[in-house]
Amino acid sequence: MSSRAEPVGTIEIALGHAARLLENNPRLALEQAGEILKTAPNHPTAGLLLGTAQRLLGDNDSALRVLTAVVRAQPAWAYAHYELGLVLSRLGQSDAAVGHLRRAVELKPDMPDGWRALGDQLTVAGDPAGADRAYAHHIKTSTRDPQLLAAAAALCENQIPQAELLLRNHLKAHPTDVAAIRMFAEVAARLRRYQDAETLLERCLELAPSFSAARHNYAIVLHRQNKAEEALREVNTLLALDAHHPGYNNLKAAILAMIGELDGSVEIYARVLAAYPQQAKIWMSYGHALKTNGREADSVAAYEKSIELAPELGEAYWSLANLKTVSFSPAQLEAMRAQLARTDLSRDDRFHLHFALGKALEDTGSYAESFEHYAAGNRLRREALNYSSGELTALVRRSRSVLTAAFFDARRDFGCERPDPIFIVGLPRAGSTLIEQILASHSQIEGTAELPHIPALARTLHPDQPGSYPQVLQNLTAAQARALGEQYLERSRIQRKSTAPFFIDKMPNNFMHIGLIQLVLPNARIIDARRHPLGCCFSGFKQHFARGQSFTYSLEDIGRYYHDYVELMAHFDAVLPGRVHRVFYESMIADTETEVRRLLEFCGLPFEEQCLRFYENERAVRTASSQQVRKPIFREGLEQFRHYEPWLAPLERALGPVLRTYPDVPPFP
Repeated sequence: MSSRAEPVGTIEIALGHAARLLENNPRLALEQAGEILKTAPNHPTAGLLLGTAQRLLGDNDSALRVLTAVVRAQPAWAYAHYELGLVLSRLGQSDAAVGHLRRAVELKPDMPDGWRALGDQLTVAGDPAGADRAYAHHIKTSTRDPQLLAAAAALCENQIPQAELLLRNHLKAHPTDVAAIRMFAEVAARLRRYQDAETLLERCLELAPSFSAARHNYAIVLHRQNKAEEALREVNTLLALDAHHPGYNNLKAAILAMIGELDGSVEIYARVLAAYPQQAKIWMSYGHALKTNGREADSVAAYEKSIELAPELGEAYWSLANLKTVSFSPAQLEAMRAQLARTDLSRDDRFHLHFALGKALEDTGSYAESFEHYAAGNRLRREALNYSSGELTALVRRSRSVLTAAFFDARRDFGCERPDPIFIVGLPRAGSTLIEQILASHSQIEGTAELPHIPALARTLHPDQPGSYPQVLQNLTAAQARALGEQYLERSRIQRKSTAPFFIDKMPNNFMHIGLIQLVLPNARIIDARRHPLGCCFSGFKQHFARGQSFTYSLEDIGRYYHDYVELMAHFDAVLPGRVHRVFYESMIADTETEVRRLLEFCGLPFEEQCLRFYENERAVRTASSQQVRKPIFREGLEQFRHYEPWLAPLERALGPVLRTYPDVPPFP
């Protein structure tokens, strides 16, 4: 085909021809639009086609000039605002892009591409709720099937039960309707039924492999289930189609961070920020990746940039406080107080600011005011959670009934025999990261992260009936237990970067699953990190966790949780004697070398001097103690809780006998 513009008869014919050329030959479309504008200067449609062609060819500066003029001349034209929004997005002007995309869908609410582009930009801007609404409208406007419109409308209005019923009935009659399948997957994801959403989206992509929106949903659902390898494969497929898509890049950066590919994650965030430098929440995510990678000064700068762009962003202040090494200036304290005085501050920003101020005031010795802020932050966080402390109590009761010595004796030959994993369990803030860093400094042990695979395996055994666990373990055959152990090792492979024969899985809450670990990986080591009840629990109460750990936002809840944990561990000590090695944090601080030697002996490994210089280890650390374990042992933190003893009576009551007898374990009925 010639690259020269073809002769035209009328402007209308020429415009139609140029529009058809856009998708497959934007350069020829650009020439055609230019020829039309010579004949009819300032023709709005020709201008729109010219700007669109320039955008498709990567000439964004020229497209910006052309499309700005078109919008100025035709301010009520939805497609002009849409195209200008896309160009502004490519130029990194996300706020302006959002404004024009919002205007486009206001002018033309049935514009699916406009809603999708708006959702993408809101994702970049760190507004997931707004993005979800925009994507829901995209789904609604993408369908022309009147039977689906009611379901789509219900989804947009977050009327999930109604949407679920309508879609279920529709799919009975039309089981291959990919738009309906994707909508049904969205319903499942909103209900946190991620396995169901995954299955639906797999079917959707079988029927329509080029359905990029569904593939993006699929990658997100896989990521939320910690299926990093599969999620990475899907997002790479999307990036092959659109390498600059901000949503795809952000998702890939998050996945890489999860699997320990910190250099790649940092690189992507830096690249996205070069294009979108005004995005406060991306600066914050960049700071998280830098912190995990041991680049503290750079992470501080990233968090401060985030605050500069969005002074109300409480999570950025908390991220600074959570480094545990940053002291806030008087000006920063006043800035946080000023934000808390606002009446329009979001709940998330408010509780993050309370946690940050609690830490800042603790550092200045203002303990009464510090506790007020810690308590306020925890109260706000607790109100938003559906947590019942009785669930763990019931799990302990069921475990003591089912997981007896006779139960394990009858299953001595179960599981995968590989000894690779070293599990560190306990409560958060009990010293597990210190133990991990010490062990990861040994030449034969690799440190990984808080791996989600054991809880995920447990969920597969009771997908809809958590109250049936651990009873369901009674139904496992030897072959099934071995397969589950092998599945765990395969899932963990992506997090392993070295050839060391052993690796660490430091997921504190795995203490609930010691019975499962014994069945599927009987030769794995298990280490229990334990700390003084008041020190451990109050340290958890002061901490805002990015996810999980819902028991930490009330002194009563965390005290009862610690009590139940001690009771369950005492049970496993009785039925599996010697299976778990316990490390008391206070002992590790007081006589580090003796405790390290005992620890390595339990793991069957020779002592290595480097384990005592764990702070020289430059490995990535993701937990709240990431900066602390990069320094030598310090004793200052042991007694910090005593500054708050006047307010800890509810915690002491909830702990009961485990506080009075620590480090000994009281008898449990």
